[in-house]
Amino acid sequence: MYLGLDLGTSGVKSLLMDADQKIIGSGHGSLDVSRPHHGWSEQDPGDWIRATEDAIAELKAAHPNELSAVRGIGLSGQMHGATLLDAAGKVLRPCILWNDTRSFAEAASLDADPRFRKITGNIVFPGFTAPKLAWVKANEPDIFAKVAKVLLPKDYLRLWLAGEYISEMSDSAGTSWLDVAARRWSPELLAATGLGTEHMPSLAEGTDKAGTLRGELAAKWGMGQGVVIAGGAGDNAASACGMGTVKPGAAFVSLGTSGVLFAANGAYLPNPASAVHTFCHALPNAWHQMGVILSATDSLNWLSTITGKDAGELTGELGDELRAPTGVTFLPYLSGERTPHNDAAIRGSFTGLAHEVDRAGLTQAVLEGVAFAFRDSLEALASAGTTLTRVTAIGGGSRSRYWLKSIATALGLPVDIPADGDFGAAFGAARLGLIAAEAADPHQVCTLPATAETIEPVAALAGAYDEAYQRYRKLYPAIRGTM
Repeated sequence: MYLGLDLGTSGVKSLLMDADQKIIGSGHGSLDVSRPHHGWSEQDPGDWIRATEDAIAELKAAHPNELSAVRGIGLSGQMHGATLLDAAGKVLRPCILWNDTRSFAEAASLDADPRFRKITGNIVFPGFTAPKLAWVKANEPDIFAKVAKVLLPKDYLRLWLAGEYISEMSDSAGTSWLDVAARRWSPELLAATGLGTEHMPSLAEGTDKAGTLRGELAAKWGMGQGVVIAGGAGDNAASACGMGTVKPGAAFVSLGTSGVLFAANGAYLPNPASAVHTFCHALPNAWHQMGVILSATDSLNWLSTITGKDAGELTGELGDELRAPTGVTFLPYLSGERTPHNDAAIRGSFTGLAHEVDRAGLTQAVLEGVAFAFRDSLEALASAGTTLTRVTAIGGGSRSRYWLKSIATALGLPVDIPADGDFGAAFGAARLGLIAAEAADPHQVCTLPATAETIEPVAALAGAYDEAYQRYRKLYPAIRGTM
């Protein structure tokens, strides 16, 4: 058996998988986010341990005998969080999370230093870890002076599980301190925030053995001795392992609250100017790129709140056949945008409204706006040298066939729908646990799921979609600076 633990923002998921990669069961532990000030987002790392205990207890209650057969544990987690520890390993303050925006000024200052984009291959976003430490140094100097180690959230779980200060490449690539091409910490970038390599955990690949479960916890959970803990992965790279998106050219589109167009690469292909994320993958000698849009299903959920109709009712009013774009255009920038604009101030808009536009017309525009935002990410990936031939759809929004037809037509790519199953980050983490415990071939473990259905672009509407996309592209420069 192999256990995957995924530390998300709203909870911890445990997933148990056997040697044939059949999912045996799962458990969950809830988490809350503290927002003590505008733009702040924090969690107590102690709550991560409590939620993990809850998730494993639920799994143990349903599958007590199977836990005794666990040989490997994989970790996945929310990225970018700044978990600050003193010399005794004590937490100094609540963890500053990925969606905390307080360090926007520090991020801009670091990004203005050309070394950061050159060495990391990425813009320094306010959500990344380095600007958070710069903020702590400027605003909480007494705490900064006590910092002995900086850990990412899942790696704080590893410290509890194994007593080791270890991170891995995919998660560390989102700190703004990693030399992403060389896969090592950059002393130069750490020094720019008043830190050194001694403040960082050691680095492993996601497939490496990176700790052993402490005997006390093994006994508590009914596991044997010597349970291997894998390096693991940041949440998107772990999801990619779960989806089998590991070979160059493989890609998925995630229609969740936010949206991700994720592409696996066999080489380091940075393009920071386009706001594409270029990170190490969880597998050795592999990288990945991501275009990120901040409001995917969130855009449809917003319209649902406005109209009083749930998302399924709204998309159901459109029927099954893809409609040609109308003159109504929606920009899905409800909370700013990441790729390709890196604009936290921009906000969404409808244009082209007329008397005859009804609720279904607004829904259609919202779905198209998100599809065109993914097209922006596709264009950004192409400018970085990545060409895609098809994508696999995951996330709650992928239940809408109409939306998938719109995305396929906007991208000009077939969209595969996987057969039923759980291919998320916890499953990917369990796969990494298997690889580390058994020294297995990552490419034989991280296989693609069976395809239940393929949504092809609607060729008859390709021209109309291209025209609508060009109209969409012209609107951002027109409204930028008016917010």
